[in-house]
Amino acid sequence: MTATDPALTALAQGWCALSLLHGRIEAHIERALQAKHGLSVREYSLLDVLSRQHDGDGGHLQMKQVADAVVLSQSATTRLVTRLEDRGLLARYLCPTDRRGIYTNVSEAGLDLLAEARPTNDAALREALDEAAGNPELAPLVRVVESASVPVQPAPSVGVPS
Repeated sequence: MTATDPALTALAQGWCALSLLHGRIEAHIERALQAKHGLSVREYSLLDVLSRQHDGDGGHLQMKQVADAVVLSQSATTRLVTRLEDRGLLARYLCPTDRRGIYTNVSEAGLDLLAEARPTNDAALREALDEAAGNPELAPLVRVVESASVPVQPAPSVGVPS
């Protein structure tokens, strides 16, 4: 394939459209969450992922699994956890079976903020998708997003019920 190959060009255009849709949605949600709840999209995502943990076998996530779920590096995830812990939204504790392991739970304040922010997130997502659906380049991608019914799980390797 060369740079002028039509298949490569179509693939690149598709990727650009997907990237554009993602960027627009994320920016729209970011503005709404910041304005109403003082949360970034990443902070909201982290709270959401961690709130889905449970006490059953494999129900608590290691930092690498959390990082994968929120699409950040482990170091960026650790910094994000620290910021939310400093705000009283998360709490870390030692793994009871492996003293080297550190887990993170959402505090009551974090759960309350997440519950308040979820309708804002959902409404902003809906608004961003509706706006993007009016763009002929993005409309097919919006239809794909709207038709997807993938169960939400924090990490593929952990069976956490949604």
